[in-house]
Amino acid sequence: MAALLVCLPSYSYSEQVFGTTTNAASSGYNWVMSNVLPQATGLTVSNVIYRYTTVKDPDDPMLVHVSNENPIDGGYTFRSTDDWTGIPGNTINRVIPISQIPIEYWGDGSIEWEGKGRVDDPFVVYTYQYDTCYDPQADPDCPGYKPEIPDIPPVPDVADPINDQFVQDELDREMMLRDEDEEEKQRAKLADAEEEEEDVDLETVLGIVGRSLQGAEDTAKHNQVMALSQFSQQYFQQLPDGVIEDTVVLKDSRLPRNNRGRRLQFAQDLLHDKLVKSQYRGEQ
Repeated sequence: MAALLVCLPSYSYSEQVFGTTTNAASSGYNWVMSNVLPQATGLTVSNVIYRYTTVKDPDDPMLVHVSNENPIDGGYTFRSTDDWTGIPGNTINRVIPISQIPIEYWGDGSIEWEGKGRVDDPFVVYTYQYDTCYDPQADPDCPGYKPEIPDIPPVPDVADPINDQFVQDELDREMMLRDEDEEEKQRAKLADAEEEEEDVDLETVLGIVGRSLQGAEDTAKHNQVMALSQFSQQYFQQLPDGVIEDTVVLKDSRLPRNNRGRRLQFAQDLLHDKLVKSQYRGEQ
């Protein structure tokens, strides 16, 4: 359906558009408003203008309703009723102002009647207005227009390597090897420390043993010297002064055994063996 449009320019780039629809009832007594009003953002309806002719007897009751449904809140956005009871048939013209009701409240329209008679030649039009820049994004020349920011493609999901099971297993294995290597190094350090401590202890023990053997050797030598010294003194003290005459007469050719000398010799042999053994141990 064609519509009458009037455009009034303003000081900005936006324009106020005023228009009137063609006959909504040209095809019958019911109409769809989306086929009547321009589907412009911010459009509001200012007036409803209708005309029709009734054919009836003057005495017959008759009511005629011109209405539009309310698709938002239910009921009617507009409803005008004419009572023809007791009036002969005739043609009526009406202009009904509307308080700038937005387009989304205007549902399907119709002409209906009750009683006896009929309605001919229905005619219904709507006046409307809207701002071409009601939506600033409708035109780059509109005040408040903001250039559209191009859509940034979403960043693809990147798998976190830490969450990958294979990578996690490899990391765990590497950490385990590092721990084992560290433990091996610690064990080697402890072994080296124990070996050094053992070497030190062995040297200490050998030093103590050496000093003990040296002390024993010195004591043995001292005892040997003292024993020889005492033996010599006792021996020479028993000898008388002056010349000793030979008065011994051997009755036979066999000399008796000297048990005292044998004991002394035995003592010297024991002391010598002890001294030799102590020296042998010191060399080891």
